[in-house]
Amino acid sequence: MQMSQFQFPTNEKEGNARENNVAKIKVVVRKRPLNKKELSRKEEDIVTVCDNALTVHEPKLKVDLTAYVEKHEFCFDAVLDEQVTNDEVYRVTVEPIIPTIFQRTKATCFAYGQTGSGKTFTMQPLPLRAAEDLVRLLHQPVYRNQRFKLWLSFFEIYGGKLFDLLNERKKLCMREDGRQQVCIVGLQEFEVSDVQIVKEYIERGNAARSTGSTGANEESSRSHAILQLAVKKHTEVKESRRNNDGNESRGKVVGKISFIDLAGSERGADTTDNDRQTRIEGAEINKSLLALKECIRALDNDQIHIPFRGSKLTEVLRDSFVGNSRTVMISCISPNAGSCEHTLNTLRYADRVKSLSKSGNTKKDQGVNSLPPISKDASSAFSMPVSVDIEDVYEPQQEMKVSDTG
Repeated sequence: MQMSQFQFPTNEKEGNARENNVAKIKVVVRKRPLNKKELSRKEEDIVTVCDNALTVHEPKLKVDLTAYVEKHEFCFDAVLDEQVTNDEVYRVTVEPIIPTIFQRTKATCFAYGQTGSGKTFTMQPLPLRAAEDLVRLLHQPVYRNQRFKLWLSFFEIYGGKLFDLLNERKKLCMREDGRQQVCIVGLQEFEVSDVQIVKEYIERGNAARSTGSTGANEESSRSHAILQLAVKKHTEVKESRRNNDGNESRGKVVGKISFIDLAGSERGADTTDNDRQTRIEGAEINKSLLALKECIRALDNDQIHIPFRGSKLTEVLRDSFVGNSRTVMISCISPNAGSCEHTLNTLRYADRVKSLSKSGNTKKDQGVNSLPPISKDASSAFSMPVSVDIEDVYEPQQEMKVSDTG
């Protein structure tokens, strides 16, 4: 990796300009290859990728049982096909936001998708690469003299409860302080100065995670795992003050990046072969993902009240969507025909998050710009946020109207 990518701003104005270049919300879709089980069943790959767009070819039947294919087209910030390595995923998603962490930014990277779509495989290498770059930056002269240190914590949300993965799954409590900042009481943080130590902590945390067998995946993640890397500025404090407040010696948070491996989303129809415990887990997972969607919808509609308290997941994610934040969402999809409905649900969910981004090249703007030139009255009807596949249905009708009025 070239060091030139991590050139530091020489003044505050340059730093702010660079920070504004990084999109507030970035949505990336990653398609996994067909697995052995799907290949043995001779399932077809129904997802085609072209630049930053992808098409899902959904097999359907007409009323008279004639087979036909319905196309659904989507466009995102980046679409990564099955040939893309985890290193390339890191370069596209996390690497651009690493320098902004030193400018009081709270960054979040989370993977979303159906059980068995490759979320954990995608997320596991990312914190290690991020820690590598953060440690390298901390040794730069600009930050070395400012007493910056890197701290790591790793916990999971399982069944609406929090557990510390680096402290024998100790149960944790979530609290809000006077400034409405979410604090996790009892969470152990470890100072890290070496990438090898980070790797050991990640492996230890992953071994303690809750996994279970479902109809879609034999080793499915049944919890949301959250790994946080925080850069803190340490100042000299008096001994008496340090004894009174243990957190004082930990320093003040400059910025942090959270990596969230969300549990797999699934439909109730797919859980019929599971036991009661697995169904309860599935219900809790879907409830938290729905709460996340409601928060996104509230932000999208510029509502004053955002329902962050809908679940523990959204409470933890609160500072990822408000204030000085950067969010990267990696939507993982399965390419086989049997997962078509799941894939479309994931892509629609990601499309919803994309419309949250107000950085100028939003999904809404792209949708309007791609339409043929039409009158002001007609264009106002199309200013509402719509998903790409709905646009495809209505676009030919729109063209007909233009030719009639012309």
